[in-house]
Amino acid sequence: MNFRRPARLFSTGISMLAFAGVASANAGVPMLFITLPAMLIALVPIILVEAFVVGHFLGSSAVSRAKSVAISNVASTIVGLPLTWIALVALQAVSGGGSSYGITTPMQKLLAVTWQAPWLIPYETDLYWMLPAASLVLLIPFFFTSYFVEASIATRLEPTYSRSHVRSAVFRANLCSYLFLAVFTLVWLFWSIQQGPSTG
Repeated sequence: MNFRRPARLFSTGISMLAFAGVASANAGVPMLFITLPAMLIALVPIILVEAFVVGHFLGSSAVSRAKSVAISNVASTIVGLPLTWIALVALQAVSGGGSSYGITTPMQKLLAVTWQAPWLIPYETDLYWMLPAASLVLLIPFFFTSYFVEASIATRLEPTYSRSHVRSAVFRANLCSYLFLAVFTLVWLFWSIQQGPSTG
């Protein structure tokens, strides 16, 4: 049975629901267009780090594990993260997160970069700190997506090791790579707050 057509229709339907739900927010900022390019740029160093961690944990060299790590990372980045973002935008839309509630209070600011992190409401004068803050929040669901996608692929590409051992290695590798991404994003956030809004 060919599952491509139903899967394509499903993803198209979710996309339409998500985009319709946030239309009232005057377009806003779809964070996939911020996070995905950054993930693609970081893909090579992440593969190198994760290959080292997986190889070390499995008692082999990083070179021998590079192929499975590279394939699983490309899949999680190109397919897993966009699908996760679409699901998060749909959840934001159906839960009422597509509307503008203001950011005058600390709670409103928190909700604007957590609940509404997938598709930011366009508070133009505050986007300088909202972009890195929302990116930091999105690392959490992206971490779990990366782990599950990569573990599923790696266990098939590494049949000489037990599935539980490979999953543990992939989990540790993702912890290392996402901690690196979190530190980088925190530096971006603190730098943005220090610089303040652009006056250009």
